[in-house]
Amino acid sequence: MFRAAFRTLRSQFLHFVMPAIAVVLGVGFATGSLIYTQSLDEAMTLATITSQPDVSVIVRPDASPGSPDGPLDDRLLDRLRALPGAAAARGTAEGRSFLVGSDGALVGSLGWAGGVNYVASADGRDHRYPITAGRGPHDRGEIAVDRRSAERAGYRVGEQVRIVVNGTARDARLVGVFTAHDPRLTAGGSLTAFDTATARRQFSPTPDGYTAITLTAASGTSEEILAERAAKLLPPGLEAVTRSALDAEAAPADDKLSMLLLGFAGIALFVSTFLIANTFTMLSAARAREHALLRAIGATRSYVMRLVLAEALLVGAIASFAGYLLGIGVAAVLNTLFGTTVDAAPPLRFFTAGPLLAAFAVGIGVSALSAYLPARRASAVAPVAALRTGSPATPASLRRRNAAGLAVTALGALLTLAAIGTQDLLYIGPPVLMVGLIILTPLLAMGLAKAARAPLTRLAGMRGTLAAENARRNPRRSGATATALMIGFALVCTITVGISSLSHHAEQEAENRMAGDLRVTAVDFADISADTAGRIARLPGAEAVTPVIDAPIRLADDRFLQASAVNPAGVARLGALTVLQGSLEHLDDGVAVTEDAATAHGWKLGSRVSGTFARDERKIDLPIVAIYDGPDTFTPALLSTRRLPTARTAADRPFISAVFVKAAPGREGALRRDIQRALDNPALLVQSRAEVRQEAGRPFVPLMNIMYALLSITVLIGALGVVNTMSMAVYERVREIGVLRALGMDRRRVGVVLWLESAVISVLGAGLGVVVGSLIGAAAVLSQEGAALVIPWTRLAFFFAAAVAIGVLASLGPGSRAARIPMLRALRSPVE
Repeated sequence: MFRAAFRTLRSQFLHFVMPAIAVVLGVGFATGSLIYTQSLDEAMTLATITSQPDVSVIVRPDASPGSPDGPLDDRLLDRLRALPGAAAARGTAEGRSFLVGSDGALVGSLGWAGGVNYVASADGRDHRYPITAGRGPHDRGEIAVDRRSAERAGYRVGEQVRIVVNGTARDARLVGVFTAHDPRLTAGGSLTAFDTATARRQFSPTPDGYTAITLTAASGTSEEILAERAAKLLPPGLEAVTRSALDAEAAPADDKLSMLLLGFAGIALFVSTFLIANTFTMLSAARAREHALLRAIGATRSYVMRLVLAEALLVGAIASFAGYLLGIGVAAVLNTLFGTTVDAAPPLRFFTAGPLLAAFAVGIGVSALSAYLPARRASAVAPVAALRTGSPATPASLRRRNAAGLAVTALGALLTLAAIGTQDLLYIGPPVLMVGLIILTPLLAMGLAKAARAPLTRLAGMRGTLAAENARRNPRRSGATATALMIGFALVCTITVGISSLSHHAEQEAENRMAGDLRVTAVDFADISADTAGRIARLPGAEAVTPVIDAPIRLADDRFLQASAVNPAGVARLGALTVLQGSLEHLDDGVAVTEDAATAHGWKLGSRVSGTFARDERKIDLPIVAIYDGPDTFTPALLSTRRLPTARTAADRPFISAVFVKAAPGREGALRRDIQRALDNPALLVQSRAEVRQEAGRPFVPLMNIMYALLSITVLIGALGVVNTMSMAVYERVREIGVLRALGMDRRRVGVVLWLESAVISVLGAGLGVVVGSLIGAAAVLSQEGAALVIPWTRLAFFFAAAVAIGVLASLGPGSRAARIPMLRALRSPVE
């Protein structure tokens, strides 16, 4: 049987090329994602396990909710160092630190930028951070950085460099370069080493504290025993964790990217099933005589079915092998695009059991499942009936399918519309709607072909009539071909509507939160220092300046009031607030609330706001001195920065979300430049109102481009489906083409018939995709509270036109092949 199947593949190789390519693309995308994410997980886990080789036990704050903060200080360090079985103890002080490159930009991945303390042992070296050039830092004005970051920043030992810590930028001398096994470096970040005293001041909760203490077990002492001994010395709020437990916590790389990539790979493979099923359906119909002869000489129905499935298995196996090779290339591309570091992406493990088994299981499984129904149809045709002609679907079966499709589509549409009010239905409604349309596409193909007949006839005469009738001749085939395009373009349009709306919403929200002429904010993972607003206020041209500091208050009734601390004089002069009652002049002695907040809490002018600051549980009891309305930045409550409790530890430092500035008339541009020069901090952004709006929408552009790139595989497979259908149409219609040529139709007109037929199918797929994609995207947007729907009509029209162009381009090859068939050979042969 497999020998016969192999002969069929060899003799009709070209007919299996398109489905094989579809499987190759889907398998390549899936296995490439698996190879990349698996390699990334292993690299991150290995970096975590191999980091800090001297750690047997770590003493750290207890992460349990409600646990008090225990003191990690020198006294505890000395007691732990004296434990029996402890060979060494080390206090660590680590936090966020950014390195500024010689080009003025921050170096590395900002989310993984770290600062550590350099602890020299008796030999003068820190074995966690072995120096490769220079020496370790000794005082506040010296730092050492990891080798890769030094290379990326363009620095050498002895040079002055700029760093940003706790929102403040300052200069330091680079005295050393080191290497390290650290997950932050594997993830693309940078490491800056300070002397211990400096690191403790910058990162520890208290100036004389640490962020953790690590212990090294002496020979003959297990880490479990050492952890038990250490735990007996610890005050409440601290815990002793063994190295084994710490390694077990080593978090693999974020699996969101993996799930995203595999999700799009699954969509591509799903679309491939339509192409494969269509191919085997058309081949089975064309080879009905061959199957009938097999039945006539004694082959059973099960043998014919197994023969067709064997052909699918061979196609799947060959395509899986090629797909795995393609997956290696995909993994390399992903490693370049999403790689954790610029200079040292994680090593890819190309030949591992998981991706290899997944490649063949997915490729062969998809091929076999796609060919199952065509195989059953091929085995079900009686020998005599098969010897006459191919057997089209009966009207009764199509009627049942149409009825089911209408019911499922209606249900899906209702669920999708209902999702506007109940967001959970978004996981049910759109899939049901898509399934309904997939079932209904043969009916829609017949309807479109019928509607297109008249305009195509007027446009191209008899060629248009033939094209419409050809598309209508086999609605199952036309529908399956259109379905592949529909899914791809539906996803593209859903993403387009959703991201366009979100981008617009983000821009509107940013504009609503803008107050004054300029805004100073920190880049992701960075901070604004406490003296930033004061430094800006001293600049010429700054009429009003206020920081906005998060100061949430837990009220007496356990509800939270999301208050912000501001400079009363500055916020009053910004002109962004409309005072409805009272006055902001007394904000130093009270609280201002919005009208909505006053109504929600039953407050009025003079009512007292009592509770505790959520950050450190210190009490607050102030009267309401003003009721106002204003931009979202200053809602729902304001108090003076003077009313904020003094920070007792680093953890209590106030978080400044932004600094707003009003410029003197005509001084906005000059003041912006003065602020940038005065702060000299690349971790801070100084933006005008227009730039704030533009910045809010900027992150959505690369997101949309990434989504388009991922969905392009699905659209490509849909285009291959059109090529495949047109190629098989030429294969089936050789005699028909010969008759048309004999009746006077030249080669160019034969090609035009196929082009128009392809355009009809593409219009059906694109039209359905645009409509259903826009509907799903609109439902997803409207289900989000406060989001405004934006329909990018120009983009959607472009996608529709692109789909039609894809259909026409996809038919050029088959149309050219049809035109080249010799007339006499076509007339005497049923097939080519």
